[in-house]
Amino acid sequence: MMPKSRPPYSPEFRRQMVDLVLAGRDPDDLAREFEPTGQSIRAWVAKTSQKEGRQGDGVVALSAPDRDELVRLRRENKQLRLERDILSKAAAWFARETGTLPSGSSGS
Repeated sequence: MMPKSRPPYSPEFRRQMVDLVLAGRDPDDLAREFEPTGQSIRAWVAKTSQKEGRQGDGVVALSAPDRDELVRLRRENKQLRLERDILSKAAAWFARETGTLPSGSSGS
């Protein structure tokens, strides 16, 4: 006797299972609750993750140019914060020296 075969699961169903796993559900718990095996659900997650460029934890992996840009932007952001702090201290010093508040200051 041949084992029963069933039609393949719909893409929508597979996506729902993948989304549940990415939201923190255990594939084996989902297998007990629904029909597919935990192994099948893990395979769908792996395939979807690979297709979408995700790492194992569900975080989207950055391409090399994006990673380089992120490093550059973080460095630039740090430099701008330093410059802002220096200007803020200079403005406060000038305000004390002249006894006036700089224009546009909120008094902080």
